[in-house]
Amino acid sequence: MPAFERHKTDYPGVTYIEADGPKGKKVERVYYIRYRRNGVMVEEKVGRQYQNAMTEAKASQIRADRIRGKEKSNRERRETERAAREEEKGRWTVNKLWEEYERQKEETKSFRIDKNWFEKYLKEPFGSKEPQDIIQLDVDRLRIKLLKTLSPQSVKHILALLRRIVNFGVQKQLCHNLSFKIQLPEVHNNKTEDLTPEQLQNLLKAIGESEDSMAANMMRIALFTGMRRGEMFKLRWDDIDFHKGFISLRDPKGKEPQKLPLNDSAKSVFESIPKNKSGFVFTMNNGKPFTTDLRRRLNRIRDAAEIPKEFRALHGLRHVYASMLASSGQVDMYTLQKLLTHKSPLMTQRYAHLRDESLRRASNLAGDIINGAMKENSQLVKIQDQK
Repeated sequence: MPAFERHKTDYPGVTYIEADGPKGKKVERVYYIRYRRNGVMVEEKVGRQYQNAMTEAKASQIRADRIRGKEKSNRERRETERAAREEEKGRWTVNKLWEEYERQKEETKSFRIDKNWFEKYLKEPFGSKEPQDIIQLDVDRLRIKLLKTLSPQSVKHILALLRRIVNFGVQKQLCHNLSFKIQLPEVHNNKTEDLTPEQLQNLLKAIGESEDSMAANMMRIALFTGMRRGEMFKLRWDDIDFHKGFISLRDPKGKEPQKLPLNDSAKSVFESIPKNKSGFVFTMNNGKPFTTDLRRRLNRIRDAAEIPKEFRALHGLRHVYASMLASSGQVDMYTLQKLLTHKSPLMTQRYAHLRDESLRRASNLAGDIINGAMKENSQLVKIQDQK
């Protein structure tokens, strides 16, 4: 029997050929249909016996649907799909915006977290949509759903990431903005870590006795300057102006260029650190800049000082730095905001109660002084009256 010979069936316009079958089957039938569409004879393959579970009856039904126009021909379907692909190329969906956003970002720990959040929580509900097609109800439903299993802080980050991706597209003139403002969940996360004078003394002693000089010096700088961990990781010797007494921060959290004053204590720490070819101030044991967390090394020093485990070694010392300044009563909130490089004064307000307490103590001291003076004056008047 010649190869690919057409075999008729009991159904008009339905034929098949015999071809190599799948594994375990020597041959299988490949079904074709013939019909007229707009006066033109059309012949199309509709499926295979085993691969598509196609039968003569199914093929005949498909033929009838295409004759009546209920179903598109293979050619029409291909043209529709091609048109859809062309249209998709011009559509800046959230998926495409994310891909472009990803190409322009550094592969940092923070970005890896963003990527995980996008893949896990944003891609499925919004990936195929353009920002202008997203409605507020969709975002509200996602927020409510996520709050059932995640913390308000995590949900806030996820929704803020969606907003950031859309804003990126708008800034690049790739898409239109959302037609509404994304409502972020309220987060009450004003945790301020602090140490008692005794704990601080124990920690300074543990830092001084530590054999891990790099981790110890990073803790000293966090305490003396309030610098963030990421800012220390990126710090180069060129960023430190020993002559003018300033530290330039590379790509700080608020994005805007920032400078910190270099106090004498921090200057002494920096001068004690040997320089290497990398140009970075703080490096790993191999001389390269930090690319991984050094939490274990820092926690060994913290644990040696018997500080509670919930105290975060570097970020906690940033809080200690801020708390000491605020409670001194000698630093106003605006100055403290600038020293901490907070973009908004709201972040600095968590320390306001410490300053208020200092002012209250000063006010009480003034009252005590005045009361003392009044008492002395009263006694002096009494003595004069007795005379």
